[in-house]
Amino acid sequence: MSETKTKIRWFSITQYDEEARWLEEMHSQGWKFIGVNMPCFYHFERCEPENYIYQLDYNKTGSRPDYIKLFGDCGWEYLTDCMGYSYFRKKASEANGQEDIFCDDESRLDMIRRIFGGRIIPLLIIFFGCIVTNLILSIFQRGIGHGFTIFWIVIGVLYLWLFGSFIAKYIKYKRRIRK
Repeated sequence: MSETKTKIRWFSITQYDEEARWLEEMHSQGWKFIGVNMPCFYHFERCEPENYIYQLDYNKTGSRPDYIKLFGDCGWEYLTDCMGYSYFRKKASEANGQEDIFCDDESRLDMIRRIFGGRIIPLLIIFFGCIVTNLILSIFQRGIGHGFTIFWIVIGVLYLWLFGSFIAKYIKYKRRIRK
């Protein structure tokens, strides 16, 4: 039986909580997370099944020694960075309940704002500068049923889904803070 394995799994930029829960599940099944490569290749190493808490933080500047030390001082083991996200874990037995790397909802909302600035704004520029422009040109030049037009429609719908899921998550956290 192999001591390492790679799993292919895709998470959108707003599914960092789901990604963390999946990594926890893998660890509880005896596969600890050791790294991730773009866009969706997760690497695991066989281990004793244990309960670990995994957390992701969006930090587009990458892992710096002071950043890693800040989380390390709170008991979080730094694992890796990928596409702006930093990955951390902590033994569940060392945590106080369902521990989070964010001390409050305002901190989590701040992370969502960082994601917006680092990932969503560039995607909006691509969406309006490239996708919408090409879709309009394709409709007028080739018609709605042409394969190229359909391609731009599908890409546009995927982008709209991504924006919608981000906005929904942002509104959810904003409402939680106001309560």
